[in-house]
Amino acid sequence: MTTRHWLQTGRRAFLLIMLAFFLAPFLWLATTAYKPSSAIFSIPPTFAFSPTLDQFRTIFRLFDVWSLLRSSVLIATGSVILSLALGVPAGYALARSKSRYAMGIAYFLMAIRMIPSVAALIPFYLMMRDIGLLGSWMSVVLINSMLNSAFVTWLMFSYFRGLPPELEEAALTDGCTQFGAFFKVALPAVMAGIIACVLFCLMFSWNDFLYPMFLTRLESKPLSVALLSAYGTKDITWGTLGALAHFSTIPIVIVILFLNRYFVQGLTKGIH
Repeated sequence: MTTRHWLQTGRRAFLLIMLAFFLAPFLWLATTAYKPSSAIFSIPPTFAFSPTLDQFRTIFRLFDVWSLLRSSVLIATGSVILSLALGVPAGYALARSKSRYAMGIAYFLMAIRMIPSVAALIPFYLMMRDIGLLGSWMSVVLINSMLNSAFVTWLMFSYFRGLPPELEEAALTDGCTQFGAFFKVALPAVMAGIIACVLFCLMFSWNDFLYPMFLTRLESKPLSVALLSAYGTKDITWGTLGALAHFSTIPIVIVILFLNRYFVQGLTKGIH
């Protein structure tokens, strides 16, 4: 065997080991949902067990799973729609601005998304309390939209800046209005960036824990907060955690797999 062949075999073996290392905890948690409680930490450990749905029956008995799922969907969907409605036009306006401060403003908005959530929690909490939204999922939508729209503005600024303005000028010459040139020419040309923004905002909002934890009530809490219920004062109910993780993970993974091509383009094409 040649040296090149050995190097290629070594790289593949290394990738397989790293893949197994990082996926092992998720695989263990997923299989835990189908194990009897007595088999989760059996000694000696066994990989052969009789699958059971007892853990799923337990979470449906202890939680209103459909209410948790509905709150997660409402928070994620509302945050995505509002973030795009604010961030996409703002990114376009900055990209077409003649101001020398446009790029600085775009990166300043990006810096807003980097503020630690815990640092902004108390001001947001007091603000939502004063306007009467404390305890509702709408309060989380507003906060996520404010943070995510800054990120959308920054990302779409890069996309629109890479779009030749001659396309819109040609549309204006043909009698199109400024709004029509934006809506019919610019937006379709950056659709990959918009879908990438949708995926980013969806992941940020779906997995958000801190703000829903403190700003929602029992009836408006999402799945990300319900996962904490598996942690008791004396032990951790791993079976409950594994079963709830299915409902928290599978919807977002399906969306990511379905739109994976646009997600990769958003990471590589729009940032320059």
